[in-house]
Amino acid sequence: MSAGSEARESVPTGTKAFAGFEWLLAGRYLRTRRREGFVSVIAGFSFLGILLGVATLIIVMSVMNGFRKELLEKIVGVNGHIFATPIDRPLDDYEQVAAKLRQVQGIKLAIPLVEGQALASSQVGNGGVLVRGISESDIKSIPFIAGNVRQGTLDGFATANGVAIGRRLAGSLGLQVGDTITIVTPRGASTPFGTAPRIKAYPVTAIFEIGMSEFDASFVFMPLGESQAYFNRDGDVNVIEIFIDNPDQTQAVRDRIEADPPRPLVLSDWRQRNRTFFNALEVERNVMFIILTLIVLVATLNIVSGLIMLVKDKTEDIAIMRTMGASRGTVLRVFLITGAAIGVVGTFAGFVLGILFARNIQTINKGLSKLLGINPWDPTVRFLSDIPSVIDWREVATVVVMTLVLSLLATLYPAWKAARLDPVKALRMG
Repeated sequence: MSAGSEARESVPTGTKAFAGFEWLLAGRYLRTRRREGFVSVIAGFSFLGILLGVATLIIVMSVMNGFRKELLEKIVGVNGHIFATPIDRPLDDYEQVAAKLRQVQGIKLAIPLVEGQALASSQVGNGGVLVRGISESDIKSIPFIAGNVRQGTLDGFATANGVAIGRRLAGSLGLQVGDTITIVTPRGASTPFGTAPRIKAYPVTAIFEIGMSEFDASFVFMPLGESQAYFNRDGDVNVIEIFIDNPDQTQAVRDRIEADPPRPLVLSDWRQRNRTFFNALEVERNVMFIILTLIVLVATLNIVSGLIMLVKDKTEDIAIMRTMGASRGTVLRVFLITGAAIGVVGTFAGFVLGILFARNIQTINKGLSKLLGINPWDPTVRFLSDIPSVIDWREVATVVVMTLVLSLLATLYPAWKAARLDPVKALRMG
C-alpha cells in the first residue's frame, strides 16, 4: 500500500496539532524503501553527522575543561599563588617575613625558597633541572609533593643531606632511592681565576610524581640550608611563595599584603606568570568549539537537502492528501516531524555517547594503548600523565539546545515548501 492510498483512508478532518496520523506518516517517510532509498541514505548521514558532532563537542569540551583544571591545580599547587621578592636588600629576614605573611587573612602557607638552575647527571645521562631549596616542614606541607612520594621518604629531609627528585627525572637518569645524583652549577666558588663551577653529589632520598611531566622531569628539592651553601646564598632566599585558600581571591590577598607589607617587597601572582599559557588554552578551546559546531551545522544542512528531495519524491502523495481534506498545517507538521526526528534522535544519541566517552576516557585510552601497542596520549608532549575530563553541564546543555534549534530550523523551509504545494499542479505534473 502506498502512502497516497493510506492517506485516502485515514486523513483526519480535524485540526489537532501533531495527530497520530501525522506521526504515522512521518514514520513511514523515515523508513527505508527501495524507491526513496537515496533519501534515506541522506537522512542516515544527517543522523550520524549530528550524533558525531554532538558527541565530539561534549568530549572535546570536557577534555579541554579537565586540561585547564588539572594544569591550574598542578601549576599553582606546586608553584604557589603569590610570589614575594625583595627590593632594597637580600631577603635574609625571610623567617620573620614569612611568619608575618602567614598572619594575613586568606594565606595558608608562606614558604621561603632558594631557586637555581643546574645540570643533573648520573652514569646513565644528564639534563637541566631546577633546584629548589626548601625546609623539611615546608616541603611536607605541599600536598602535591608530600602526597605523591613514590619511593623513599621525606622524613629527615633536612638532616639526610640528600635530595628529592621527580619520577621522570629519575627514569631518565636511571636512578632509584639511595643512588647518587651529581648536580653541577656554573656559579660556584670564586677563585683568582674567576668563578669555578660547583660539582657535588647527593644521595636520592625520595622520588615523587606530581603527574605533570614538566615538573616530574625537572624539579630537584634540596634542604634549605644545603641549597644556601650550594648557591652561595649568605643566609638569604630568592623568593617567598605564598599559597592562599582560594585562587580566585588572589587580588584581594595581594591588596591586604600591599596595605601592610612586612618589608618592601615586589609581588607577582600565578595569573601574571601563566597568563599567556592559559590565554592560549582559552583561545584553543573557543576555536575548537567553533570548528566542531560546523560539523553539526553541516549535518543539519543535510536534513534540508534530504527533506527537499523527500518533498519532491512525495509530491503526488501530498497532492492526494490535500484533495482528501488534509490542511496545509497537516502537511507542514508531517515534514516537521520527519526532519525534527532526525535532529532529536541524533542529538540524544550524541549526548549519551559523549557523556559515556567523557566519563570513561582514561579507561578507553588504556584499552587503545593495549590494543595498538602505543599510548595515544603522550605525557611528554601534553604535560599531564593522564587524560583529564571535566563535564560542564552548562556547556552540555548549550550544545544540546544549539543542536536542537539548528535541527528544527533546518526543517522549516522544506516543510513550508511541502505545505505550499498546489495539489492541482502537482497532480498534472504527476
